[in-house]
Amino acid sequence: MSARHNSSPLTRQVTLTVLTLAAFALAIVVGFGFYAANQADEASLERQKIFIADGLKDQIAAVQREQESVTVWDDSVTNVRAGNQAWIEENLSTWMYTYYGHNRVYILDAANRAIHAMREGKVVEASALGEDEPELRPTIARLRHMLAEPPKAGVSGQSAKMVAQDLVSLQGKPAILSIMPLVPSTDRVTQATGTEYLHVSAEFINDAVIGRIAGKYLLEGARLVPLSQPTGAAAVPLIDSRGVILGYISWDRLRPGLTLVRQTAPALAIALLLGGGVLMYLLRRLRRASAALQSSQDHAQYLAFHDTLTGLPNRALFEDRLRRTLLFAGQDGTRVALLYLDLDRFKHINDTLGHPAGDELVRQTAARLKHTIREVDTVARLGGDEFAIILLDVPDVGSAEDIAERLLLKLREPFRLIDDQVFVSASVGIALSSGSDTDADDLLRKADIALYEAKKNGRGRYEVFAGDMDDLLLRKRKVESELRKALDGEGGIKLAYQPVFAADGRGILGAEALIRWGHEVHGALPAAQFIAIAEERGLIGELGKWALSEACRFAVATELPWIAVNISPMQLRDVGFAEEVAEILRETGLDPSRLQLETTENVLLEHNDTIGAVIAALRQSGVRIVLDDFGTGYSSLSYLRRRAIDKLKIDRSFVRLLDEDQSARAIAKTLIELALALKVEVTAEGVETDTQKALLVGMGCHQLQGYLLSPPLEPGQLLALPGVSPANRERSVARA
Repeated sequence: MSARHNSSPLTRQVTLTVLTLAAFALAIVVGFGFYAANQADEASLERQKIFIADGLKDQIAAVQREQESVTVWDDSVTNVRAGNQAWIEENLSTWMYTYYGHNRVYILDAANRAIHAMREGKVVEASALGEDEPELRPTIARLRHMLAEPPKAGVSGQSAKMVAQDLVSLQGKPAILSIMPLVPSTDRVTQATGTEYLHVSAEFINDAVIGRIAGKYLLEGARLVPLSQPTGAAAVPLIDSRGVILGYISWDRLRPGLTLVRQTAPALAIALLLGGGVLMYLLRRLRRASAALQSSQDHAQYLAFHDTLTGLPNRALFEDRLRRTLLFAGQDGTRVALLYLDLDRFKHINDTLGHPAGDELVRQTAARLKHTIREVDTVARLGGDEFAIILLDVPDVGSAEDIAERLLLKLREPFRLIDDQVFVSASVGIALSSGSDTDADDLLRKADIALYEAKKNGRGRYEVFAGDMDDLLLRKRKVESELRKALDGEGGIKLAYQPVFAADGRGILGAEALIRWGHEVHGALPAAQFIAIAEERGLIGELGKWALSEACRFAVATELPWIAVNISPMQLRDVGFAEEVAEILRETGLDPSRLQLETTENVLLEHNDTIGAVIAALRQSGVRIVLDDFGTGYSSLSYLRRRAIDKLKIDRSFVRLLDEDQSARAIAKTLIELALALKVEVTAEGVETDTQKALLVGMGCHQLQGYLLSPPLEPGQLLALPGVSPANRERSVARA
């Protein structure tokens, strides 16, 4: 027994030596193998880059040869001088597109004015040159300079071989540009120096061209990569004569070294398994080293209390430190400040730049926070883009505000993320301990409420918790709870309908559904107030669905031409909203053409693919889209131009000033003329005087809404108006 005990240290020593030597040998073999494979891959990559670069040069030379076939020609000179557009189109422009694939051709006279223009095989106005002229001008000037110089000694017919070439960006797309003078091919046609017409030809460097280049060298996945996207190592830049990078040609990198490693991997794996089996046999009877076990335990404990991305304390360690800090502060009579911080619109960074960029932003934010506060304070990451900071021994709220301001200023400095400079802001909520009885959970709750207030009040700022914030939150939660009950059928919520009149003020064209909530305790709550709460608490979908269903059921039972319902931007961001509307229309039996959905113009400026797809699906189904409060935000004229909406409503703020403000009249008239020019219907809301009505009708607005004509009405009141009687029951049955 004593012998076995004495042999244990020696066994451990031998085992450690064997493991060290085995690991060292394995590291040398594996390291050398990967080094050799990497060197082979790098050498192959350089060859691939040379292939692509040579292929691009060949393509540029090919463009020159193709162009020279039509520019050194007596017929070209005589027909261009004569202005024979039909001949020019057939031989100098569309021919270059049809036979060679040149995307753009311009013919310039001696004063560099365009006399002919072709784009993508179609002749266009010569003025189209103006869009490309800034990019073409330097190359044109270079060729003109060459033509003005005397021919070099010993070289005849120099002008016929002259060419000016470059890589340019035309409307954001890289292209091969080649410019040659039109010169005679024989002595039968004479041409004076300085009178040469120029043939400008451009071939876009697209995936098809790149594919032909890469196909010569058996490279796969060749593609054009814009500057805004990462390229990787297998890429060759497209550089113009000024040294400006226009884009990259990228391809799937061939890695012969790595391929070899993969092919030999099974044999290496078998060898490693055999060696590992021998080592396992030797180690099977040995105990694990206590130092290794302790190290593993320490690492596990660290991971349990620290964030793996930033190395900061995680939520578990933060909450423990907060409770300990409050306990010690209560004993010492000092105050503790808790700062809740999160980055504004962090999701946008993740969506646009990718999650690796988002992770890097979180890491850099953590580093800035850590370097801004004192060593005795604690900064922790609670998850996502949320951070919490514990400040010890804070004399007053002003000191906490000063630190919060320093943190916000530090975070406003630009971040460098994947070669992009990004500016972000943050919102901070501050809560201070009030004495020895301060509870950690209560302090967390207060800081969270203050953070919510900071975001609600504009972001990029801090807010200190105040008692009324608690009351406000409780009131909002109460309204939320009662709103849920109302939507569950306990009543209180209803729709009123304000008719829209024709220009004569008598004919009813349709009606707008307006949501109302007569609260039994708070009275009539403003719609904007409880709708905002519904959006904050995730109830807007349910509330919007109720309003839409109710309005459709009412409309189908009347002879109203159409009914309009306001929708929230959050509903348009739901990919299933269009199908939800279609289901409601099927259930109620309302024709889609009788439903108009009103939204604000700001939602159209988000450039959100989901919003665009939902609007397109709604319009395709027959539902009409109305732009409400038009003119109060940043109007998206592109949506009007593309006819992505069916109607716009002039905001009441302009209509209200028509009686007295000349500028308001001019704005309203401009908006109406714009809508009419684009064949978009227009409604003026908020009409309250006869003067306003007369002015709007005179401007061409034939849909009016406002208290002058009718206030919002109960369903029964609206049905009593002429032209809004209930639908003919027999006719409805017959249709069914």
